[in-house]
Amino acid sequence: MRLLLADDEVELVNALVAILKHSNYTVDAVYNGTDALDYALTGDYDGIILDIMMPGLDGMDVLKKLREKGLSTPVLFLTAKTEVDDRIKGLDLGADDYLPKPFDMGELLARVRAMLRRKSDFSQPNLTCGNLTLDRAGYELSTPDHEKIRLSGREFQMMEMLMTSPGRIISVDNFMDHIWADGEADVNVVWVYVSNLRKKLASLDATCEIKAARGLGYSISEAN
Repeated sequence: MRLLLADDEVELVNALVAILKHSNYTVDAVYNGTDALDYALTGDYDGIILDIMMPGLDGMDVLKKLREKGLSTPVLFLTAKTEVDDRIKGLDLGADDYLPKPFDMGELLARVRAMLRRKSDFSQPNLTCGNLTLDRAGYELSTPDHEKIRLSGREFQMMEMLMTSPGRIISVDNFMDHIWADGEADVNVVWVYVSNLRKKLASLDATCEIKAARGLGYSISEAN
């Protein structure tokens, strides 16, 4: 599971990153709201942990912009603000949970686990692009006129990342962090998997294709 953590307290961020990584999460850390928004929009995260009081954009503004752009990644607010009005505002903007500082690290981990479970519970069972459907429960790709094709675990993860946001470019680093987080694979493995998936899309006569953006990464969208 890949998390984005945004907080301007450097010592706290370092401690949280160490604890989250020890709990087998992959973590990207930033220290202001502007970077938090950029990372959230260009990365593929299972959950986001946001402080409210940050330089650049505050956490509320970051969340508002993410939801306006249709990004449904679950968000947990970390904040020294405990007023009821602030909690209500955050939840109304689309936050999933709210943990006031100071907090116990065990409670933070429990809330992160709960947030990620809710994401899983409410995920769409199928993703679509053109005439192509990805069955998340069965790890299968299909089109109306062809038999379903079963994907391997990593093929499924790659297709899920691509089809969650058709048209959005996902970098090779994002694929490596999300799918090959153990660090045992070479970056060329991404090209190999893309090549294999392209062959499967062709065999299904899919109307969408995986496109390469030179130096940037890959996206999926309907063929022109």
